[in-house]
Amino acid sequence: MVRRASHPWVVVSVLLLLSSLGLPPASDAASGRSSASVRKSTNSGQKTSTVKKTVRKNSRRSTVSRSARARRARLARLRAERARAQMLEAATPRYKLDATGALVPDVRAAAAIIYNPDTGDVIWEENSQNKRSIASITKVMTAAVVLEDEPDLDRTVVIHRSDVYRANHTYLRAGYRVTVDDLLHLSLIASDNGAARALARTSSHGSRGFIERMNGKAVELGLESTSYADPSGLDPENVSSAYDMARLIAFAAGDERIASIMRKSHHTVRSGRRVINIHSTNQLVMKGDVDVRGGKTGFISKAGYCLATLLRLPQTGQQFAVVVLGANSNVGRFMETRHLFNWVTSKAQDLLLSPEPALAQQ
Repeated sequence: MVRRASHPWVVVSVLLLLSSLGLPPASDAASGRSSASVRKSTNSGQKTSTVKKTVRKNSRRSTVSRSARARRARLARLRAERARAQMLEAATPRYKLDATGALVPDVRAAAAIIYNPDTGDVIWEENSQNKRSIASITKVMTAAVVLEDEPDLDRTVVIHRSDVYRANHTYLRAGYRVTVDDLLHLSLIASDNGAARALARTSSHGSRGFIERMNGKAVELGLESTSYADPSGLDPENVSSAYDMARLIAFAAGDERIASIMRKSHHTVRSGRRVINIHSTNQLVMKGDVDVRGGKTGFISKAGYCLATLLRLPQTGQQFAVVVLGANSNVGRFMETRHLFNWVTSKAQDLLLSPEPALAQQ
């Protein structure tokens, strides 16, 4: 077989022709296809890797989400169980024998008292002279100091940022326009800290002078264990005793302007087109099965759960101040107050019945 040698000029001519047509040489075309194939393979590998990473990431997120939901559910169950346990424990009154052998209350709270404001007698007490943080029971004195100046209750107050800054619990916002009367309702019914601050700031004393007047009023009332550092009760340096708070709630409830507010279960506040519906923090008022003549709740972590009330006996109309400081739970302070009131009610019934045999013997 005869091989025909390709002349160099023929090869050059073919290459020039391919170049003029814009076609790559065979070897270059093959190289291009190979490069494209590599790029395609690389891109495909990268996409596969990205998809796998996304799947793994979503899987981890899903696992974390399920774990978080399960943890929240467990915590919710634990809180519910703890609340039920606290309610069951608080619902059972405890008693003990005193030095005379009489059966008297045995409270779980840090301090408590039953006080007769008409006679000044202490019917029963537990650590009633101990100084403790009193939280929002402070607002009783705030209201008393505001009202001693006979303010125009319809006067409009513009809420400042300082009133609501870190107020913890408030329905108000900077720029709201509300009346002095509404601020009193917010303070005493809903325990609104911003409202108490606004009352102090816009009083004739100013914010700093208002606190000085609160302390001056405490001295005038003979509240020897009581001192104030702010008008809302957020400051743990607001301190008093169960004995002092029993006397204060009796004094404040003697002012119908304060007492009528403390007896309300709800109130509506308006600021322009805004409507604010508030409800009492005092469960005894909300349930209405005890004759509450006045009362105020309080809570911060240092004070525990507190309640000062003036209650009236159904059979005689006699009033007693019942104060519970440092209870372990929200429900506990109301249950303890009920137990103390039930005890003094039964004691009053015994006192009413005791003269009858004596009269019969005569």
